[in-house]
Amino acid sequence: MTERPAEATELHTRLMKCALEVEESRAYWRHAGGDVSPQRAFDAYWFGAKSLSRVEVLIANMRARFDAFPPALDTLHRWTPMSPDTRRVLCHWHLQLADPLYRAFTGELLVARRDAYRAEVTRDVVVSWVRSTGPVRWTTPTHIQLASKLLSAAFAAGLVATNRDPRPLASPRVGDDALSYLMYLLRGVDIGGSLLDNPYLASVGLAGADLEARLRQLPGLAFRRQGDLVDFRWEHADLAAWADAYLPAASGSEPPGATP
Repeated sequence: MTERPAEATELHTRLMKCALEVEESRAYWRHAGGDVSPQRAFDAYWFGAKSLSRVEVLIANMRARFDAFPPALDTLHRWTPMSPDTRRVLCHWHLQLADPLYRAFTGELLVARRDAYRAEVTRDVVVSWVRSTGPVRWTTPTHIQLASKLLSAAFAAGLVATNRDPRPLASPRVGDDALSYLMYLLRGVDIGGSLLDNPYLASVGLAGADLEARLRQLPGLAFRRQGDLVDFRWEHADLAAWADAYLPAASGSEPPGATP
């Protein structure tokens, strides 16, 4: 039996060398499948005129974010065209899957500050949070560098509005296509929380009644709640089947349920 993919749970510092990297992710998806060695990517200029050492870092991180979820990588490879908003939020969710520190930062700390009406964050706040969250072996320079990268990634994802303190919090635009992708992706991945209550949805401002209203109108699944009973009825067997139904329409017209 094939083991189900799961979100990463061990803290690491890969973010110090590779932040959100939206355009680099797009290039990686385009070349998914076959030989994805750093040397081939370097020789073919997948990521432009970057050094071989930088390409090695990018490939290692892309593998952790996308190859760990094979149906997702295949879907992303086939998904053209894709709007910039969707591309950005998908990169954000995959970084959350691969990096528990980024997941906690975007899905817990920023959410708590937004819910407490402190709708901004500063570098000092994030440095302090990294210090209290990370292992004892992490040094002060590591805390500072990780805080900087966390904020850079959140800015690139549209979760903070500026890259200067104080940084107002924001919520990125999540179209129906992106939300459908996430729901089918999470259905096949072991995560903490539930399909209704998790850091992936919370990080982009989808929770409670607002989330349920979106799900009731979402193409590809039927959602119902009666009291404490929640019912998901999936139109497609898995993410790959969802992609089979979705992507042919995307190649020649607006995808079903896409937000204009």
